[in-house]
Amino acid sequence: MNTGQTFLIKEANGELGISPEERSTEELINYGIVNIDKPKGPTSHQVSDFVQKILGINKSGHSGTLDPAVTGVQPIALGRATRITQYFLTAPKEYVGIMHLHKEVSEEDLRAGVDKFVGKIKQLPPIKSAVKRAERVREIYEFEIIEIDGQDVLFRVRCQAGTYIRKLVHDLGKTLGVGAHMAELRRTAAGPLTEKDNLVTLNDLKDAMHYWKEEGNDKYLRYCIKPIENALSRLKKVWVLDTTVQTLVHGRDLGVPGISKMESFKRGEYVAIMSLKGELVAIGETLMSAVEANTFKKGLAVNVKKVFMAEDYVKD
Repeated sequence: MNTGQTFLIKEANGELGISPEERSTEELINYGIVNIDKPKGPTSHQVSDFVQKILGINKSGHSGTLDPAVTGVQPIALGRATRITQYFLTAPKEYVGIMHLHKEVSEEDLRAGVDKFVGKIKQLPPIKSAVKRAERVREIYEFEIIEIDGQDVLFRVRCQAGTYIRKLVHDLGKTLGVGAHMAELRRTAAGPLTEKDNLVTLNDLKDAMHYWKEEGNDKYLRYCIKPIENALSRLKKVWVLDTTVQTLVHGRDLGVPGISKMESFKRGEYVAIMSLKGELVAIGETLMSAVEANTFKKGLAVNVKKVFMAEDYVKD
């Protein structure tokens, strides 16, 4: 968890690049993220393909598979931003759904049963699943009963990525001794993006693209598509000097002398390496803690895993 502490190593003003909000509309389309409200029916892959066709791009990536019947938050990374999706895949997810109990149970027994599924649980993926069918451990961070109407139960779950909610409901019904199945499910958050973060439909995106192309009005399209940096809230950040950006985009790891400031982090954490203008340069794994990096005058601080900024990207 971020303690909120920031270490200032070298005070500097960034001249390289521009702030993410100042990127052109064309740049956002090829290096942004759109928070799609996935409809019932298509697969996550099909939704990603629809976004490509609407925007006229040839590459996009989604934040983890949703069943065709499930709706809700489906962040789609665009163009060069597609590589950010692997960090969404492991991010916690949140869902709201309705489970139908096959027989009535008391509220006391229901809540006691739900409590048993908070924490680390074992799950056997469904027969029809995208992963090998072997028992695995998943963590349920929160499991809340919102409302009970007879045998229908409105619930909210916040869980580790890769948790099968349909199976969670089935297993709860089995534990209660009455049986249960999932009647409806909606994803309300995927990592840092929630229903409150510029959630738009495919039709919204299509209309916004039309207004820009046909009428030259990009206001709504810029509402729909946000900079990739908006997806980084769950990663600690390290800001680097302009001269260091040049070395990082050519494949070098980050040394202590290149750091301007940084948030508190531990050794072995993934961090977002940012320019002083607030643009994502790379993502890497820390080789020392922030305290150590603030203490030492030299040494490698971050092992760069993935570079996002283009080698030839320099803007006045």
